[in-house]
Amino acid sequence: MLKSSKILVIDTATDYVFLSLLIDGIEVGYTYQNDVRNHAVTVMPKLDELLKKAQIALKEITEVIVGIGPGSYTGVRIGVTIAKMIGYLNNVPVKTVSTLALLASSSSAAKIMARIDARRGNAFTACYSQENGIMKATISDILVNVEQFDQTHEIPDEIVIIGKPDMEKILRSKLTVFVKNIHELVPNYLQVTEAERNKGKI
Repeated sequence: MLKSSKILVIDTATDYVFLSLLIDGIEVGYTYQNDVRNHAVTVMPKLDELLKKAQIALKEITEVIVGIGPGSYTGVRIGVTIAKMIGYLNNVPVKTVSTLALLASSSSAAKIMARIDARRGNAFTACYSQENGIMKATISDILVNVEQFDQTHEIPDEIVIIGKPDMEKILRSKLTVFVKNIHELVPNYLQVTEAERNKGKI
């Protein structure tokens, strides 16, 4: 008898905490709410609540998918750390997915742009095309000046800044990447930290 697939999804790269549980490819529960950047305190209780509602123990999870950013430095690290912990301790595969792809999956438009504010007129940006519920990246994750980018690129049918990810679409679109070595899993920051900038000035 084949073992049932139980996939846990974690993304904490934005102001929103997103947790999803899929059994045999079907989403059976999720959390998607603005957490006012307090992810470190609340993400584990929310995860525990999600699993209890589905009557599934953490040790039953067969795979973890984690959003690796780009986004908030602190937020991305929280999700990645939790995913690494679960993957390592439970000896289950971990896959990564772009947080921008997660955002874009909430749209049904044919051409989609996903954006996360990076301050000072900049944004983490990615573009996707979509046909029959299958997404493909047309511009992969980049950090851009919003005004300059919009002047030189075609504006898509929809720009997504907030939206509950569609994990079933993400799986169909094959936008996840398998992590070969769990110890080498790192966030996709796309820009240096303030500390790194200051260090470079010394």
